[in-house]
Amino acid sequence: MSKHCLLARAMLTALVLMMLGPVRVFAGEQSAPPQAPITITDIAGRQVSVSAPVKRILLGEGRQLYLIASLEPDNPLARVVAWRNDLIEADPATYQQYLGAYPKLAELPAFAGKENGLIDIESTIVQKPDVVLLNLEAMRANEDTKYIEKLAELNIPVLYIDFRHYPLKNTEPTIRLLGKIMGREARAEEIIAFRSEAMARVTNVIAEAQPEPPRVFIERIGGYADDCCLSFGAENFGKYVELAGGHNIGSDILPSTFGQLNPEQVIAANPEHVVVTSADWEAYVPGGHWIPLGPGADPKVTRQKLEWFTTRSAYTDIAAQKTRNFHGIWHQFYNSPYEFFAVQQMAKWFHPELFADLDPDATFAEYHRRFLPIPYRPGYAVSLSGSAD
Repeated sequence: MSKHCLLARAMLTALVLMMLGPVRVFAGEQSAPPQAPITITDIAGRQVSVSAPVKRILLGEGRQLYLIASLEPDNPLARVVAWRNDLIEADPATYQQYLGAYPKLAELPAFAGKENGLIDIESTIVQKPDVVLLNLEAMRANEDTKYIEKLAELNIPVLYIDFRHYPLKNTEPTIRLLGKIMGREARAEEIIAFRSEAMARVTNVIAEAQPEPPRVFIERIGGYADDCCLSFGAENFGKYVELAGGHNIGSDILPSTFGQLNPEQVIAANPEHVVVTSADWEAYVPGGHWIPLGPGADPKVTRQKLEWFTTRSAYTDIAAQKTRNFHGIWHQFYNSPYEFFAVQQMAKWFHPELFADLDPDATFAEYHRRFLPIPYRPGYAVSLSGSAD
């Protein structure tokens, strides 16, 4: 080993010794079976040894709490020792719900970062987690910096999970993975069964009726930036559109999950529906054109904000503009285990006669009742369909 490597290791070890010591246990002690090493395969296909059931989890993205809370609703913070601050900024209404139920959430150590960026390694070391959860898109950045190897030297394993790039493929394995390391395997299967049934209430009807799929354009992160027109390819919301009985325009043009069309491409495709994914992004774009969708959103406000999108030049004289088939939906469905709501809601927009009796809000409320520690508050979708000019 080179002198430089030895020096780097010595410095890292010194940092650990200096930073370790009494570490705040965020929740009270819980009776739990003793930990034992197990080998788990993460979403990246890596074989990782983890001491399970894990007692100390570091969330590489705060929105991973959506699943953690579903698996452990009695105290979703019992095992979380630190998290990235994105839930606080990207989903403030949900954060306030959890903060109201668990005031100590405000004391949880948080660090800044980006979806595809690096974790804060110093924060990770000092918290001594049993496992670090990272999103799949962070893999490249961590490979370049050798963070995984550095943490491995300290016996801190990293697991990659995914709700974002291939959600229909990777969400259920992610749920099972977390269920296994948390000792919540039976509950994980209950969540998977609920999701499957909720999706089947759409896909079975579409398969039987085989309706003509309307042309749909998804405007991704509407109001977050002025650029037009960010969208989805054949995955994520693009896939949700297909499951809901529509045809996603982006799938014809974009080679990957995320991408951008120019306004001329949108106009030429002449979409019959425009679906804008958006959320309350006051923390990122103060006073922007974003639609503050999410739990408890005011429908009058969200409808007013959606109206602005009908005036975009990319939608000039398209079919959706003439029929006012403009819709807004909570952006975080692109990155959570809740995509069944998005599929059900879009099915009602695209095929209202087929799905007249389907109630996405009731479905999501039932999920909250069965799996989450916070009450359901509507506000995740809005539409101009059927309204006057």
